[in-house]
Formats: sequence, C-alpha cells, structure tokens
Amino acid sequence: MNLEFYVVNETTLQAICAELETYLVGKKFGKIFPLSRFQLAIDFRLSDSQYLFISLEPSAPRLYLIKRRLRDLEKQAKNSSPFIFLLRSRLSNAILHKISKVEDERILRLTFSSYNELGQAENCSIVIQLTGRSANLFLLDKNNFLLDTLRETAGTGQEVGDQYSPPEKRNAETYKRENSAEIFPQAKFHTLSEAIDTHYLEIEVEKTFQAKATAARNKIKQEISKRAKLEKKLKQDLENHGDAEAWKRFGDLLLANLATAVREGKKVLVVDYYQDTTPTIEVEIDENQTLTEAAEKFFKRYTKARNALTEISKRLEVVDKELKNLTQKHLRLEQAIEEKDENFISDLLGAKIEKLPVKSREKQTEDFKGAKHYVSSDGFDILVGKGAKDNDFLTFRVARSVDLWLHAADYPGSHVVVKNPNRNEIPQKTLLEAAEIAAFFSQARSQGKVAVHYTQKKFVNKPKGASFGLVSLASFKTILVEPKVLQKETD
Repeated sequence: MNLEFYVVNETTLQAICAELETYLVGKKFGKIFPLSRFQLAIDFRLSDSQYLFISLEPSAPRLYLIKRRLRDLEKQAKNSSPFIFLLRSRLSNAILHKISKVEDERILRLTFSSYNELGQAENCSIVIQLTGRSANLFLLDKNNFLLDTLRETAGTGQEVGDQYSPPEKRNAETYKRENSAEIFPQAKFHTLSEAIDTHYLEIEVEKTFQAKATAARNKIKQEISKRAKLEKKLKQDLENHGDAEAWKRFGDLLLANLATAVREGKKVLVVDYYQDTTPTIEVEIDENQTLTEAAEKFFKRYTKARNALTEISKRLEVVDKELKNLTQKHLRLEQAIEEKDENFISDLLGAKIEKLPVKSREKQTEDFKGAKHYVSSDGFDILVGKGAKDNDFLTFRVARSVDLWLHAADYPGSHVVVKNPNRNEIPQKTLLEAAEIAAFFSQARSQGKVAVHYTQKKFVNKPKGASFGLVSLASFKTILVEPKVLQKETD
C-alpha cells in the first residue's frame, strides 16, 4: 500500500462504527490523552492496552482503536486544553450507551449516560466530525446544544450555544468521489482498526525517516560548503602573499645594483645577474624609499610569503582531506537512505561530522559477539542479546527496520531479533520459536506461560536518557508461549 494519507470514506467509517460498537458500548469513559492539538486517545478500560484514537487533522481526520503502552501515551501526552478539561468533568465514568453514524455524513455520535452530584441521570454526547477542513469534536448536552468544541468553527449549528447540525458540503463532486471509494483493505489484520493504525504508523515512521535524512543531507552539505569557502579563502590568501622567491630575488637585485641602478620615479632599472644573458629589468618600488629600504621591504615580503606558503599549505592539506571524508560520508549517507538504515543516519546526526569512525557499521556488526545465535525451523537467524548493552547494540545497530523484534512482556530479559533480509513474512513457526526463546531468556523463565510482545524493529524506540536495554514500542502484538529454547546454538 502506498504510504499516503487515506481519506476515511463513509463505507470505511460505517465499518469502523460497527467495530467500535463491539468493543466500546457499555464501557466507562476514562482518562484522556491529548497527543497533539487535534489528536487524542481515550481510555475505555479495554483489555490488551487498547484505546480509542481520534484525529481531527484536516488533512486526514480519522478514528479507530489503537494498541499502545500506557506509559508511552503518558509520555506523549501534551498539556490539556479547556475543552479536554470539560470533557473530563462531564464524562468521567460515564457509560457509553450508543454509537451511531449520521446518514450520508462522515460524522459519528457517541451518546453517554451518567449521574450528576445529586444522583440524577444525565445524558450527553460527543460528535466526531471527520469532514476535512471542518473536522471537529463537539460536546453536546441532552438537548443537542453545543457546550464546547475542540476547534473554533463558524457556521450554523457549529458554534457554542447552537443546536448542532452538520456542516454544509463544500464541494459535492469531491464529496461524492471520496465516498464512492472502497472500504480500507483489512488484509491479514484481525481488525480494521489495526489495519488503519498500522498504515498511519508506517506513514509516521517514513515521515520521521525522511526528516532525519533531510537533516543529515543538510548537515553534510553545510560542512562541505564551509570547507569549500575556507579552501577558497586560503588559496586567495596564498595568492595575495605572492611568490616568495620573486620577492627575495628583487631584494637581492636591488642590493647588487646599489651603485649602478637607474631610478625613473617608481621604477628602478637593474641588471638581472640571475639570468645568463644578464638583461636589464624593471623593479617597482616606493619613490620615497632608498634602494636599501626597498630591498629590506622585499625581504620582509619574502619571509611572510614563505611562512604563509608553509602554514597555508598545511591547512589546505587538512581541508582537502576533510572534503574527501565528507564526500565519502555523503555517498555513504545516500546509500543508507536507499537502504533505510536509520541507525547510520541517527549516528551521523548525533556525531561530530569531522570524526570518521574507525570501523564501518558493517564491520562492527560482523565483529559483534554480544548475542547468542540460533536458526529457526524455517531457516531464519534468531539473535539473542546477552546483556543490557548487548541488547541496545543488537536492536539499534544490528537489527534492520523490517526484522522481527521480541521481548518478554513486563519482565527484564533479552532482546530477540529474527533477521529478515529478504523482507518476507515471518512464518508462524519461526515466530513461535523466537517468542519461546524470548520467554526463556527472561526473568519469567520459571513460569508455565509467558506473554511476549513482538513487532517490527522500526516500531522500537529508545527514550531519551533511558538506560541500556530500555525501549518503548509504538505498536506491538502479544503472544502467549511456554519458555523454551532451540536445542543447539550455532557458532
């Protein structure tokens, strides 16, 4: 599937509505996580770390269930707006009674029932308007009047105090075209929410990667430009100092012709004893200087030019070497971008540009001895980190973006990576064997059954300042297995 924003059409929204009814109706409204200005996640206290995600970004308004760790949502959450505070106040512990879709509109209504401080039943609802530029979230009272909105909007039925009504369709032809599209393909995923969430996670991963790639390109270009300018300036300085030997020769000739030189204003005619034919040449000097003073001035210029030649040549040699190294880095960067090697790009952005690594990433990977190595029944390499530092290196230096990553849920243990160089789908048997290994090499080994999280490596992140081995997962699945290990470790 192309990594581009998918416009949720009515067919898809109807299917999502049915899916949400299965999971959410009868559940209590819990904590709200404002993830950005127009995105939020709501906890309905579902099992398996699932939350209702709502995005009112005009370019891609959408909603579906997501699977996230609570601590990841807490870390990502922004400061709450007055609208979020009002939602918490009115809907805390309210029961979701009904989910309905407005006919011929990309609009969902979630109706809640709750009790006020006097014990009286109160109904209210939120309207999720997924209508492009007019996308918005509204809190309505029991009589359908708007109490507050996530975004300020204008128009009949769209402002606080109005009785709610859908926005006018801006372009009937565009609306018809968008909503005649087929339902979003669920493919191999268990739910439509999971399929759409994975699609957008891949978009975010690609956007982040491209932003890093652009930053790395700009960094190298700036360094190359700085050195090119320095090289030009050094060459200009060298040229301004002139030919050292020529200045010495003029000084020597003036001293050798003190008695015979002929002065004509600024010009002095002297015999050039350095040439076999001893011709008479002109030397230009200050007409207010004596020949001896002029000779001394030439000798000083000679000394400066000679010293400049030595020092500037050394600096030019260094700059030339740096330019060659930067050119090499630029070529390696383009290769890394093509191969989606995010580790190399991150290292480049975080490292000082002048320092070239002693070993290449490939060589470091080959020399890595911090992982146990097994081969699955299907022939896939399975690597198991031996310690916390080894776990970090295995995950963020050895593993590629589409490799399978596993770790025992909620227990310290080894990072496990299933190498996937051909980008094939990992067979179920290999997944099971890798999960059993992850459970075995964890502190949950003594348990009969162990939950193991698994995901592609590209969804594994390193929190800033986190200790070795600690990661966060943008998306994951869980499998329950018995801790065991393949019979023989390979060399």
